[in-house]
Amino acid sequence: MTKLRVSFTPLCWGICLIFGLAACSGTSSQPLPFRAPTAAVSKPIALATGTNLSPAPERSSLVTPTPACTDALTFVVDLSLPDGSDVKPGEVLDKRWMVKNSGTCNWDKTYHLKLASGPAMGVSETQALFPARGGSQAPIRLLFTAPLEPGRYRSAWQAYNSQDEPFGDPFFIEIVVSQP
Repeated sequence: MTKLRVSFTPLCWGICLIFGLAACSGTSSQPLPFRAPTAAVSKPIALATGTNLSPAPERSSLVTPTPACTDALTFVVDLSLPDGSDVKPGEVLDKRWMVKNSGTCNWDKTYHLKLASGPAMGVSETQALFPARGGSQAPIRLLFTAPLEPGRYRSAWQAYNSQDEPFGDPFFIEIVVSQP
């Protein structure tokens, strides 16, 4: 017959002692309440020498904001009716200008023209601005009606962005209405 030799470690002795005492106490018929084990750590544990344990930056802080575009309009040339053109009273005037979108914003349907000074000469005082990408040229066309009274007339126009802020060179039509 072989003899079985049992070796107890100090941990095993402690567990046996606890169960033995609990079984022998007999003072309570109800089980003891469960209490989760707790561990106390006196200082943070470093994973490796020189490891930074600070939280990682948020993803949004790593994104570089897109700079705002700039609005600009440069007058290039009159395409029709040079300044000082003689016209008849009540004549329909097909005025065209070439301008350059010299900014970095693209002109879309939110961009417009407004009468800056002088008579509107039959044109609504707010007009759509021809869409144009930054750096490109664009024609502007308005159909005016010459006043009935003889004289010199000048109607100036200004571009406005989507925030209704004026920008760029103003441009104008300048005519001389002759005597009938």
